[in-house]
Amino acid sequence: MKSGLNLMFLSLTLMQFLQNIEAFIVNVDAHAQECFFEKIETGTKFSVTFEVIEGGFLDIDIKIIGPDQAIIHESEKESSSRLAFGAATAGIYTVCFDNQKSSMTPKLVMFSIDVDESPHRAPGAPGEDEVGHTKLEDMIRELSGTLTSVKHEQEYMHVRDKIHRTINESTNSRVVLWSTFEALVLVLMTIGQVYYLKRFFEVKRVV
Repeated sequence: MKSGLNLMFLSLTLMQFLQNIEAFIVNVDAHAQECFFEKIETGTKFSVTFEVIEGGFLDIDIKIIGPDQAIIHESEKESSSRLAFGAATAGIYTVCFDNQKSSMTPKLVMFSIDVDESPHRAPGAPGEDEVGHTKLEDMIRELSGTLTSVKHEQEYMHVRDKIHRTINESTNSRVVLWSTFEALVLVLMTIGQVYYLKRFFEVKRVV
């Protein structure tokens, strides 16, 4: 009976975690910067996953700033990445996607900010039930993190498949247009040669 209750608790907790998993898509205009804010408690682990899915060379600059305005991470011309950190201090953390170096091309970025649940521990020495409950919570957090990674990978694979399909369709269209152009040139050259030979023999007959 107890194992059944634990399994039900595990399922309900996982459903709650998965409901909070969501990826966002933002359009960053040329010479612009888009920032997002997340309130995080001390000691909490969080990660930022992103991928440029459209625009230019599919790269963008990213900057992550802590509550004390210190730069935690900064990189340029990134196409995709997964960055994981631990919150040293509680407060508002800022994630900025910078496209200011682009002259005219906007960038479409898919990203997610995943924040683990803050660790809660009861004061004093935990009893046997509390120890089991704590281990179960740790297992749930680990499993939810794995499921989050799998979900994001599926989303990114879907986006990559869409990008590759668009590229293939564009390439096929160009090949068809070029083949049509070559066929028209070949027909025109054939007609021109027939016309030239016909005129040539007409001139010979007159002479």
